[in-house]
Amino acid sequence: MIDLRGQKIRRSKEEMLRHLKSFRLEPCFSAGVWYFFPSGGRFHEPYVERGSIEDILNKVKMLYDKKLIDSTFGLEAHYPNEINYDNLDEYKSLEKETGIRVITVIPNLFYEKKFEFGSLSNPNPKVRREAINRTIETLKLNAELNTDFMVLWPGIDGYENPIGIDFYMMWDNFERGLAEAMDEVPGVRVAIEPKPYEPRGNNIYRNTANGILMARNVESLLRAEENKRLLEEGHALVALNPEVGHVLMGHEELAYALASIMREGRLAHTHWNSQPLGNFDQDLNVGVLGLDQMYAALLVLKMYGYKGRFGIDINPERIPVEKALILNMNALRAACARINQLDFDRLVEAMYDPENNRGVAEDVMTRALAPEEATLIDIERV
Repeated sequence: MIDLRGQKIRRSKEEMLRHLKSFRLEPCFSAGVWYFFPSGGRFHEPYVERGSIEDILNKVKMLYDKKLIDSTFGLEAHYPNEINYDNLDEYKSLEKETGIRVITVIPNLFYEKKFEFGSLSNPNPKVRREAINRTIETLKLNAELNTDFMVLWPGIDGYENPIGIDFYMMWDNFERGLAEAMDEVPGVRVAIEPKPYEPRGNNIYRNTANGILMARNVESLLRAEENKRLLEEGHALVALNPEVGHVLMGHEELAYALASIMREGRLAHTHWNSQPLGNFDQDLNVGVLGLDQMYAALLVLKMYGYKGRFGIDINPERIPVEKALILNMNALRAACARINQLDFDRLVEAMYDPENNRGVAEDVMTRALAPEEATLIDIERV
């Protein structure tokens, strides 16, 4: 199990300065196989012809052969529609040839008609049992592949009309069902991905705080000895996989949200894209909107020692997926390089003594982003 406990470390001023100067954000990437052939939407047909899983993995292999990605690149896939025991050998062959492996298998608990009124939270015991069984099967596949964690996105769990909803039952069903599945396959970390809405009008775990509360609740229900041992050692068994777009859809502050998760050692993975505040889930390319949110969030990741992957979660309808991947990886590499080069002496002084360093944090960021030929005035002259 990847050790996330270092995220919880509190640092003094001197320790923070040493950490910021020594710890570097070196982004390692992953991508979901689902967007290699965008499927269109409610209002238009797909703009590209659908391909098979074999076609997707061939695209990944092509990117590797051209040295556009390397063996550290990770894949994310849903069970059973994108990865299953019929095509598992194709994924294993790719890993054997390139080193590129599946880092998470995600249970598909949102697409099929039977989950119309929810999956693990469904009030129908028969449907809920099917969801629990699929979660168990997915956990077993994660264990077999030695993935990093199992992402869980409860996209179809929730409601539209708040009248007539037994909220306690909805939350209890989901959390008890997940705990049962985790005890059936102990030792596999789960990473919940909150989202305010879509496809439900209100999703069951709307924001970061809801996800953290859910994580605590599920961990309190775990009974398997292996799970209890890991919890006693301080490991998070229920972590989070925040997506930039989902956080901003809920009008949350991205840096604040990430810090809240890392404070508990629960940031297992991150999904990156661009998103206007509110609005529908657009999955735009990284860096085209919200640069302020991106830079502030990356600084938080550096401050608290994030070592996980940067998952590219986009919907490149009008750009070939290969080009879109490179655009997004370049955007994150460039932004991380800027963050790594900040004037940390001045920044830490401003962090711990804002009274005597008014405007310094803004000046540090302005100077980091300015081209060399820019003529900047020293704010200390004011």
